[in-house]
Amino acid sequence: MTDQTLWRPTRRRFTDTFLAALAPVAACSLALGGLTTWVGAGKAGSPARITVSNGRVFLPYGNTTDTAALFDIANVGGADDRLVNVTSTATLGRITLSEHRMLGGRAAYKADVTSATVPAGGVLSMSPRGVDVTLRAGAGWRAGDLVPFTLHFARSTPVETIAVVIRPGDSGL
Repeated sequence: MTDQTLWRPTRRRFTDTFLAALAPVAACSLALGGLTTWVGAGKAGSPARITVSNGRVFLPYGNTTDTAALFDIANVGGADDRLVNVTSTATLGRITLSEHRMLGGRAAYKADVTSATVPAGGVLSMSPRGVDVTLRAGAGWRAGDLVPFTLHFARSTPVETIAVVIRPGDSGL
C-alpha cells in the first residue's frame, strides 16, 4: 500500500470557501429584496395608466378666434408617458401643444412643443402659465358649451374627453 495524503478540510480552507461564497449570495439577496419591494409597490412592469379630467377651454374674446384648452392628466401607472397630440372635431384649424416661457424680467412668450411629459404616479396640470393646448375656437361657442377632444399619447391609448367652454376670468386661473 502506498502512502497517500488525504485531503482534509481545515479551518482555513473552510473560512476561505465560506467568504468566497458569501459575496455573491449577499449580492443576490440584496437584489432580490429590492426587486420584491419594487414589485410589491406595483411599479414593476406597470405601464402608464392615463386619466383626463377638468377639461376647460377659454371662450375667445375680442377679434380673435385663437384660444387655449386646459386639462388635468393623471398617470397612476409605473411608467412615464408623453402627450403628443390633441384632436377635436369641433375646432377649426390646427391644434398645437404650447408652453408659456419667461424671458428675463417680465417678458414672456408662447412656444410650440412636440410633447408634454406625464410622469409616472404624477399629474400634468395644464395652465395658461405652463403647458396648454392652443386652438382656433369653433363658430358660435358660448360659455357652458361642451367641446369633445381626443388626447393622444406616446405609449397609452388615446383618451376621449370633453372640455367645458368658460370665460377666461371664471376659471380661477
